[in-house]
Amino acid sequence: MRDTNLLERPSAELLVASLFCLAATPSPQPSRSNAMASTPASWPIVELRRYTLHPGRRDELIDLFEREFIEPQEALGMQVLLHAREPAAPDRFVWLRGFHDLASRAPALQAFYGGAVWQAHRDAANATMIDSDDVHLLREATPGSGFATSPHRPTSDATPTDAVFVVSIHAFAAPVDDAFLAFFADEVAPAARACGARIFATYVTEAGPNDFPRLPVREGEHVFVWIAAYADERAHAQARAAFERSPRWRELTVELSRRTIAPTERHRLAPAARSLVPALSTGDGR
Repeated sequence: MRDTNLLERPSAELLVASLFCLAATPSPQPSRSNAMASTPASWPIVELRRYTLHPGRRDELIDLFEREFIEPQEALGMQVLLHAREPAAPDRFVWLRGFHDLASRAPALQAFYGGAVWQAHRDAANATMIDSDDVHLLREATPGSGFATSPHRPTSDATPTDAVFVVSIHAFAAPVDDAFLAFFADEVAPAARACGARIFATYVTEAGPNDFPRLPVREGEHVFVWIAAYADERAHAQARAAFERSPRWRELTVELSRRTIAPTERHRLAPAARSLVPALSTGDGR
């Protein structure tokens, strides 16, 4: 999907989008330090968006995204929580967009797609994309379990963080229940931390309808998503080795397979230069 892609294409495509009206408001200059509120805001509703791009066009899209689309979305009440390359898939772009609640999502998206910024740049954005419909609409698994980020947006000349994020997606035949949430909190999360993972967010599928159908999401699915972070590639490699050596993790992998309906889907992400990231130096986020 494209066009209202990234932000969405007149057909059913999408890509980046989110915000209220932007009408003729000029894009803020990303070269300036964009300090956000000192008190972290809550973004319990999240879109996990994974795009397939034309070969060799990812950096072009990221440059456009960081220059034109971040501040306008955030000015309209949404939050670009993370945007990243997927090193193992050179034509993939992944990002998370947060909302204060489900009710605010459709007005924000309508405002953005009807505004001047998207109208000015949608053709350039959509030209980089093959598909943008791989989207999960999620909510926090438990109150406060969502993504916690740095309160300051890096500027356009920032050096990308060395941090590595791994998004794990577990699929279920029915909505994720309290029994699984307890199993994850009591068994899976401690074992993952023991292997070196820092778990910063957990989400489940949002049961409410997609009230902005111009941006399709994966419907009729039930997933649990957790996001782990590592200080750098070396820390991630050490953690992977620890997972492979751990008898307890092998036991839990078997149990996870028993409870789910598909193999675990994992995506290793390298945040782009202007992406928000958690402060990894303070230890585990949860």
